[in-house]
Amino acid sequence: MTDKNNLKIALVTGASRGLGAALAEILAETHHIVAVGRTTGALEELDDRIQAAGGQATLAPMDITNMDAMAQLCRSIFDRWGAVDIWAHTAIHAAPLTPAAHLDAKDWAKSVATNITATGQLIPFIAPLLGVSGKALFFDDATTAGAKFFAAYGATKAAQIAVARSWQAETVKTGPRVHILSPAPMPTATRARFFPGEDRNPLADPRAEARRLLDTIE
Repeated sequence: MTDKNNLKIALVTGASRGLGAALAEILAETHHIVAVGRTTGALEELDDRIQAAGGQATLAPMDITNMDAMAQLCRSIFDRWGAVDIWAHTAIHAAPLTPAAHLDAKDWAKSVATNITATGQLIPFIAPLLGVSGKALFFDDATTAGAKFFAAYGATKAAQIAVARSWQAETVKTGPRVHILSPAPMPTATRARFFPGEDRNPLADPRAEARRLLDTIE
């Protein structure tokens, strides 16, 4: 798929840090990046790295739970480029670990809004941009589902992947191609919150892991 200006477009939701930023940097070797994230400073740092490597990015500092903003972004992508070749969805809310009996109502609501509701609302927005040959990438974190203290994150992340698996099954013959990938543990800020004191030396480098994951998709 190519857009109106003969550029390949990669939309990365959750591009500020971690795997999302690493994916954006690797994809920028072959795509114009539309980078969505809540932290403007982190997006600007990502843009600096992409430009230094010879790539280009459009920054969209916004929260994916703001559906009006996301709808406008998708409309702007259509008006400017006409299509999206790859959508990598890495945006999550990682609630603090806590026993299920002590779940904080605000953290639970934010987990549901970000990890489940936004995903279910974004798919109908982005699917027309992907068309029949675009690729949607989701990232499983199956080890957290049902693990102690992971009730909010584990349950909502598992629900997000369940939505993605349904979309994957529905589009086998029609496209777009939906991929559900399993990243190796990486030394991200989220993992540091979940596993403080962990030896980070054996963990996978995010850029190397991003390249490995992208190499696995058709």
